[in-house]
Amino acid sequence: MYQWRKFEFFEEKSGGKAAIPAEIAGGIQCCSSGRGKIAVGCDDGTVGLIDRSFKLSSAFQAHSSAVLFLQQLKQKNILVTVGDDKQPTSQQSSICLKVFDLDKVQEEGSSSSTPFCVQILRIFTTQFPEAKITSFLVLEEAPPIIQIAIGLDSGSIYCIKGDIARERITRFKLQIESDNVAVTGLGFRAEGRSLLLFAVTPSSVNVFNLSDQPPRRQILDQIGCEANAVTMNDRQDLIVGRPEAVYFYETDGRGPCWAFDGEKKFLGWFRGYLLSVIGDQRSNSKNTFNIYDLKNRLIANSMAVGQVSHMLCEWGYILLLMADKKVLCIGEKDMESKLDMLFKKNLYTVAINLVQSQQADAAATAEVLRKYGDHLYSKQEYDEAMSQYIHTIGHLEPSYVIQKFLDAQRIYNLTNYLEKLHDQGLASKDHTTLLLNCYTKLKDVDKLNQFIKDEDGGGDHKFDVETAIRVCRAAGYHEHAMFVAKKSGRHELYLKILLEDLGRYDEALQYISSLEPNQAGMTVKEYGKILVEHRAAQTVDILLELCTRDAGLSDGVANGGSIVILPSPMDFVNIFVHYPQYLMEFLEKYINKVNDSPAQEEIHNTLLELYLSNDLSFPSMSQENGFVNGYSNGDSTSESNGTKKDTNRIERQRKGLNLLKSAWTHDMEHPVYDVDLALILCEMNGFKDGLLFLYEKMKLYKEVIGCYMQTHDHEGLIACCKKLSDSSQGGDPSLWGDLLKYFGELGEDCSKEVKEVLTYVEKDDILPPIVVLQTLSKNPCLTLSVVKDYIARKLEQESKLIEEDRNAIDKYKEETDLMRRETDDLKTNAKIFQLSKCTACTFTLDLPAVHFMCMHSFHLRCLGDNEKECPECAPEYRAILEDKQRLEQNARDHDLFFRQLKGSKDGFSVIAEYFSKGIVSKTAVPPGDNV
Repeated sequence: MYQWRKFEFFEEKSGGKAAIPAEIAGGIQCCSSGRGKIAVGCDDGTVGLIDRSFKLSSAFQAHSSAVLFLQQLKQKNILVTVGDDKQPTSQQSSICLKVFDLDKVQEEGSSSSTPFCVQILRIFTTQFPEAKITSFLVLEEAPPIIQIAIGLDSGSIYCIKGDIARERITRFKLQIESDNVAVTGLGFRAEGRSLLLFAVTPSSVNVFNLSDQPPRRQILDQIGCEANAVTMNDRQDLIVGRPEAVYFYETDGRGPCWAFDGEKKFLGWFRGYLLSVIGDQRSNSKNTFNIYDLKNRLIANSMAVGQVSHMLCEWGYILLLMADKKVLCIGEKDMESKLDMLFKKNLYTVAINLVQSQQADAAATAEVLRKYGDHLYSKQEYDEAMSQYIHTIGHLEPSYVIQKFLDAQRIYNLTNYLEKLHDQGLASKDHTTLLLNCYTKLKDVDKLNQFIKDEDGGGDHKFDVETAIRVCRAAGYHEHAMFVAKKSGRHELYLKILLEDLGRYDEALQYISSLEPNQAGMTVKEYGKILVEHRAAQTVDILLELCTRDAGLSDGVANGGSIVILPSPMDFVNIFVHYPQYLMEFLEKYINKVNDSPAQEEIHNTLLELYLSNDLSFPSMSQENGFVNGYSNGDSTSESNGTKKDTNRIERQRKGLNLLKSAWTHDMEHPVYDVDLALILCEMNGFKDGLLFLYEKMKLYKEVIGCYMQTHDHEGLIACCKKLSDSSQGGDPSLWGDLLKYFGELGEDCSKEVKEVLTYVEKDDILPPIVVLQTLSKNPCLTLSVVKDYIARKLEQESKLIEEDRNAIDKYKEETDLMRRETDDLKTNAKIFQLSKCTACTFTLDLPAVHFMCMHSFHLRCLGDNEKECPECAPEYRAILEDKQRLEQNARDHDLFFRQLKGSKDGFSVIAEYFSKGIVSKTAVPPGDNV
């Protein structure tokens, strides 16, 4: 006991000036606290209510003689008193119990301030004989139901239970001792639905189970105590004070025992503290008041006091009523003051226990731990200091601790702190970096393995993944970095270590093959260049599998019913930038397996670019990179390599031509590649066969023969014209004219070719002879003998045509003159109709008759309703009118005119025909078309 430290955690608040108000003149017999006021009962029967300023709030006459016991209830503003109401003439006991409602005032009575007395009960009856009351306790079960226990000097306990205001009560008696030992203390305890009553005598401690019928008694101890040395703590444990010690009791027996010497005149409980007034053996007027902190094993306060009459707690203070009616008001200091007191004495352990026992917030506890850690650190007790700092994690900024141990070069302590920081999930990227650096600096592989590998597989990492990988890579712990990357699903980082740090290309390819298609595609895009550089063939196989897997499924639907979206080969073109020959191989294999790719046109365009390129590189790729045909172009390139290059180029051009043809067949309206790009590629790389194919497919026949003209391939030129000039096959006969013009401007002897060309020109009558002569006259190497036979035949042919035209002219002149004479005759001479028979019925013509100018005559009845035109001549006349209308209509159809003009061998004859029929000359010019 004497080893317990004493502190001044409490102080006297009133300054010794507090006292019972002078209005209370009688001696104080009892008192009770609760509901913000102190109730005191006096020996003159009055009850006074004192407020916080120790002024009399109210007073009333509760009993005629003395107030023996009283208790304020907490749930309702009720005061229960036991006092002496002596009546000279009455034979009944004068001791009675009264219940006052302090919220109500008596309706009738001598004093208007007297509270309303709810009920008056006689305690002693014939069944409950009178004895001296030594203890009194009231329990509010469920208002208005209350439980009252009254202890007597006879060893009996009278119990009253029920609604006293309505006199719905039950009385029963409990017997403790048979030898008339007084009941010095009582205490209620609720356990579930059971209600227990502790009863203390000077020689025993007992407990009754009031839920049993009849209540069952159990003896807890064979020692007891005197009056006022009994109290209950917050856990409803019974506390009994004896001269040698203080004992705690639970329902099953004695509990802890605290050896505090001295006579315990008063015991109390306040906010977890045990209160005790200990008498001085040398003087009854001197006592010591101690406040014990049992959890921390210290005396929170100890002071010398005079003779104490009562002890109670109210307003957050401990109140000691002295025999001279003075009051000591003792209050607890705030936590900060108590901690400052402890810090000054370097009692950090006590401070820590104090804040933890009083359930201070975590931040306050952490601050105490920090100060304790700083104290230990200043004493160079680094291990102990770190143990305190670890408890501050989550409240103290980690950099505060880290900086201290960086300066002290205490790497082991720092490692321990950082580990705990990660365990609680409060570590940042920098903390992870620092911890891993500590492991690597200490070369503690076991700790590193434990930190990285020994984790539950299901949860997230307790550190930043990228930081851990970066630090492990930098320190050379590649296996650890790979473990973290694989476990966290960071495939790109896993492959980066394999390829860039370890050069394990086969393992990287195997790992990519095990990934999901989407993940595999992303990793190949990022690291494909390295893979192609070192494992090109295997990389092509993986890409082919990636882009064509599930290709056999119908409509791109997998077995599970989900739509499969395959990556496009064009997504991986960039990884072949330095090795185009492997790109060509990849795309060739792909189009052989997949015929309906959405990127079909792009794939064909890329393949054409590779096939037609002279040095097997992309046009955008500079040869400064030092690669030709996909291999390094060193300074010592041999002639054999040059020969292989030419052979390779010829083979690629052959493939290119096959691709051009296979991707644009006769039954396809449009090719599966960009025609304009194909033309540019063929032109840039001088690929004649490709140009000829494309020009022919696009019906650009003049460009076709232009290719032959550039190479002066006369034989091929004539053969091409024979093929492309057939108008029945959609050809262009005018090509012969272009060919003749080419030979006319050639400037060399080409008599043989010109004669062959003239044969086709004459056959299809493509050019007039004069144009032929003008064209060929430009070539000084050609003689007249080349065109002599052609001109002779054309002159003879023209002479025949001229003769035929003259005969036709003469015939048309005769017919025209005859028509003019007939017209003049009709205009100037009378017409004599001499027909005697009807042209229609051949009967004799009689009146009425109709005669037409065409010399046909008819009965009027034979004409019917149509008497304005000759039935015999009308069909011929109508046909002429219809022809005329059709010609006029055709004159407005310009497309028809130009089609006839284009399709005719002699365009002039078409125009002449339009003029001869009066179509062109009579065509009206729309308004606004005049220039």
